[in-house]
Amino acid sequence: MTEQYRLATLEDAEPLLAVTVDAYETIRALNIPFPAGHATLEVIQNNIVQHECYILEKGGEIIATVTLDRAEDLQRQAISPYPFIRWFAVSPAHKSQGYGSKLLDWVEQHIILHKLDAPAVFLATATRHPWLAPMYERRGYEPFHIKTVQTPERQEEIVFMVKTLDPSRYKTPSVQTG
Repeated sequence: MTEQYRLATLEDAEPLLAVTVDAYETIRALNIPFPAGHATLEVIQNNIVQHECYILEKGGEIIATVTLDRAEDLQRQAISPYPFIRWFAVSPAHKSQGYGSKLLDWVEQHIILHKLDAPAVFLATATRHPWLAPMYERRGYEPFHIKTVQTPERQEEIVFMVKTLDPSRYKTPSVQTG
């Protein structure tokens, strides 16, 4: 079966919702307040329209997804000038088969490095999640900033991580505080 990498369309919203809800079960179980963990069909549709939501499809089935934030988010720009990826999810039926790595590799190389001409990419995750930060570190992401955010239930510590894609043009993010 052929693997296909592409932007999601609104017709993909329902299967994307299923993949996202299933993949974010751990996030919900840990009570980490990430929006993707509590996504609805409307939230998925908005994500597709407002950002670049990429999917890896095999045999017509969505296997993995990741979103490249294209919003002009001034708060994120204060943390890093590089593209921000979020909402990474792999269908639980296809975990540990390399599909998530393939999709991230494709987005990092074809979209972020070549299409956007950005020398790096960054993301954020909760520090208390037991395996996400170490997984990203194995992929070459390095922590560069920790921020504490207040949620209704608790203070949540978020780690921002950056991956250099072109070392000759990369400049370390200087986080603005205040």
